[in-house]
Amino acid sequence: MPNYRIEGHAIVSADDMIADSNGDKPAALDNAADWARFQAALDEAAVVVFGRRSHVAAPNLRGRNRLILSRSVGSLERRDDGLWWNPDGAAFADALTKAAPEGGAVAVIGGQQVFDTFLGAFDAFHLSRNPGVSLPGGVPLLSACSDGTSPEEVLERAGLSASERETLDADAEVSVTVWRR
Repeated sequence: MPNYRIEGHAIVSADDMIADSNGDKPAALDNAADWARFQAALDEAAVVVFGRRSHVAAPNLRGRNRLILSRSVGSLERRDDGLWWNPDGAAFADALTKAAPEGGAVAVIGGQQVFDTFLGAFDAFHLSRNPGVSLPGGVPLLSACSDGTSPEEVLERAGLSASERETLDADAEVSVTVWRR
């Protein structure tokens, strides 16, 4: 099997949410410095992993190779917009081999069910924080955070260790911490 490096990427609000109460990512959560860093990582990825809702919400303007998790397919289905994968119908290794046969970086960008699916497989997780935004009643980064457990605690329990926090935008206090296995 080819060599893959599985890396999660997310920005969370002050209350650890990736989306609002409607399940949508509000523009207020975005930050230009974080976005530039995020886009550079996606440019380097052999494949970008989305949930169906995130995939539909983000047109593929750069023509990136996409792996879309969805229960609407039986196992693996190649479509014009990417490779669709049902984790209940096909093994993770089969999906990766078909999506990126040469190996390389696998950028996992959400939503929550996608992050949950990959939690035990992450080699790294790039966790950005935007403390100037709160999303009461929103969607937490991981389902394990639904009880108030922080993403950092969940990542640590999954066997990842934090690097130094890097400030991306001092005025907005937006930072990123890379968690590595």
